[in-house]
Amino acid sequence: MKRLVLIICFALLGTTAMQAQSGLRIGANVGLPVGDIEKVSNFQAGVDLAYMLDVADMLYLGPKIGYTQFFMDEDNFGGFEVDDPAFLPIAASGRISLARGFFFGADLGYAVGLNEGNDGGFYYRPQVGYNFGIIGLVGSYTGISVDGGSFGAINLGLEFGL
Repeated sequence: MKRLVLIICFALLGTTAMQAQSGLRIGANVGLPVGDIEKVSNFQAGVDLAYMLDVADMLYLGPKIGYTQFFMDEDNFGGFEVDDPAFLPIAASGRISLARGFFFGADLGYAVGLNEGNDGGFYYRPQVGYNFGIIGLVGSYTGISVDGGSFGAINLGLEFGL
């Protein structure tokens, strides 16, 4: 009898975690810059807001908007003050939910540059994560391809489902 109750509890927990993928999602992440920006930046942070729709069994799609900023290491500029590159990513977001709350996903879109001289560029963000229900843990790579280079960061973040 205990075994049956335990199996039912795990089944309900898994169903709850999978259903928590849809709806409004608010996330925050921090990252380590990689690639072209790695030499002049030592930290990246971002926030995002998405609305995920359940379009098929375990497949979720929706719009996403966010804010991401790369913090420049002023030691690389001889002590001169430089603007930290900031972007407003506008993207389509997709996720495939796996058993027990695991998911894979990707965001694709355009990151609008928010600084003077920052035109923005193509935005992509593959991700993997685990939903505990209302809260999810997300590992991702943020990439922004701009004229003459790219901005990239390996991120770890939390997201909250409302």
